[in-house]
Amino acid sequence: MSNKLYKMKEERKKRITQLTLWTWTWVATLALATFGPEFIWAADSPLTIVSIVLNFLNGALMIWANRNLYNHYDELERKIHLEAMALTLGVAVIVGLTYSLLDQKNIIQSDAEIGVLVGIIGITYGVAMGINTKRYS
Repeated sequence: MSNKLYKMKEERKKRITQLTLWTWTWVATLALATFGPEFIWAADSPLTIVSIVLNFLNGALMIWANRNLYNHYDELERKIHLEAMALTLGVAVIVGLTYSLLDQKNIIQSDAEIGVLVGIIGITYGVAMGINTKRYS
């Protein structure tokens, strides 16, 4: 393996590790902001605001790490991800607004929950990535 290829693989590994760490840190701070006011401290505590701000900042750093990784991709990898993200954005907007309307007009029995939309986004992105990877590889 050439030295340049080795360095590229090591840089990719480093960026993936950074994204993984920021993602899990974001998940942990989201759990803290969600469950802390319910189980650890009083809901009206300043800790609630601090935990939400901390989660927001971790989310911003996770986005930065994701962008940092994408900037390391070659043209084909970028195309695969861009097409998957474009489809996911469209599905999220259309399904999300439709789901919200169904709730507002009381056509569905339950309240529209953001977790359902997040699940749809994850599934859409995963399926689109699988299809695009197979199509372009």
